[in-house]
Amino acid sequence: MARLILSSFVLLTATQLGFTLDASPLGNYVRVCSQIARNIAPSPVYYPGSPNFQWLSSHWSGSSSQLSACVVEPRSASDVSKILRIVGSTRTPFAVQSGGHTANPGFSSTKGVHVSLNSLRSIRYDRFSKTVEFGTGVIWDDVYAALEPYGVSVVGGRNTGVGVGGFTLGGGYSWKTNQLGLTIDTVTAFELVKPNGDVVTVTETSDPKLFFALKGSQNNFGIVTKINLKTFPQGPVWGGMITYVGDEPIAAARAATAKFANGVSDPKASIINSFILSQGTPLVVLQLYYDGPRPPAGIFKDFLSIRAAATDVSTRSYLSFVQSVPVNASYGVRGYFEAVPVTKYTPKFLDLVSNTLASTSADFANTSYISTSVAIEPFLPTIYSHNTTPSAYPFDRSKVFQPCNLAMSWTNPAEDKIFEQGIKKVRDTLYAGLIEEGQTETRTAPLYSNNAIWDTSLTRIYGSNLPVLKTLKAQVDPSNVMGLAGGFKIPI
Repeated sequence: MARLILSSFVLLTATQLGFTLDASPLGNYVRVCSQIARNIAPSPVYYPGSPNFQWLSSHWSGSSSQLSACVVEPRSASDVSKILRIVGSTRTPFAVQSGGHTANPGFSSTKGVHVSLNSLRSIRYDRFSKTVEFGTGVIWDDVYAALEPYGVSVVGGRNTGVGVGGFTLGGGYSWKTNQLGLTIDTVTAFELVKPNGDVVTVTETSDPKLFFALKGSQNNFGIVTKINLKTFPQGPVWGGMITYVGDEPIAAARAATAKFANGVSDPKASIINSFILSQGTPLVVLQLYYDGPRPPAGIFKDFLSIRAAATDVSTRSYLSFVQSVPVNASYGVRGYFEAVPVTKYTPKFLDLVSNTLASTSADFANTSYISTSVAIEPFLPTIYSHNTTPSAYPFDRSKVFQPCNLAMSWTNPAEDKIFEQGIKKVRDTLYAGLIEEGQTETRTAPLYSNNAIWDTSLTRIYGSNLPVLKTLKAQVDPSNVMGLAGGFKIPI
């Protein structure tokens, strides 16, 4: 009864504000929200003005958020089924948000119905099968914390606060990827709500084609509500964050990064080295990781010998390590990502990164510019060999391209277009440098969808897998219900 009263209040309020519920898009969306509220009660539906509305529709990148008609918070796959049937039958735009770390506007936000998976928070470890099942409303911190008492972990996110849903469905690069592959290489099952509302468990055995598609094609085939991953033994790790400031330390960090990327073959060792220009000041933020209590002598020697502005490196739990970099300090700031795949991190390319960053300040004079960063993420050339079954990402496993993630941040919404052009300029400059070096395949290499900017061609995301995915899409979602949500959409 309380839900019906609330729905009636919302409709009355919308009318008083001047919305024509029978004709305007917003009016129609509000009516759909009310219909959903009646069908999923007592699961909550929130409206603008509610603190829960604001929290559940917010994103790590503020420019990714939109003001939706309502936020619905399903508490079960059955609720999700009802929601999908309603938005599908009414052709209402909707969004699906797991952790909200996308930097692409409209990919997990909408002006229609915002579906927050926040309440899907179960985590269940099976010590006999050595797998863990978790709901897509949790973040990787939750999974690591739940598994820590059992002495195991998973191939999951590398930074604190990242949701499990989009990360896994996009592919998933982990601190354990050198040893075990991508996150999708360790998936054993998905609980999926299909676009028609059917709730199914998808495995390699039950539906190999759909299992293949879910491993890298994001939300094109329905809404994933649970994920099962293999677990692996996990003890203390060594690592943390080092910050370098000044021309000499940064130059030394470039040299050490090139040497590490091309010379270290220990699969337990990994780094992310972010070259940053922050409000005119160049700096480097290095994350060091070794999957053991101490690294062998020499692996990180070059980095540790550089004069550092700040150091937080120690033997610690895996969870403590993941939480050691305060990425949530910039929560809500506007920002875009872009991806540049690299064949080889050479000294020349790393010099280009620093030189390109140095020139960006002039482009953004008299704007709300905060920073630009280029994250260097070297992996071993064997990372794709850990998977024996096909996956939608990457569309070509014959050659490994190193991820290189660009990020740009600012505060003024009126300047979004300026910074879209800005990050694309940095991207194009880096591409030109790679091609000049002879790394010509970078222009056609698979792009990691979790980092790629929103207008990336589908041929760069799905490549040679696109025809197979289109055929499957027509079978699973003939009405293109999932086309009402954002993302890199597979056409029918």
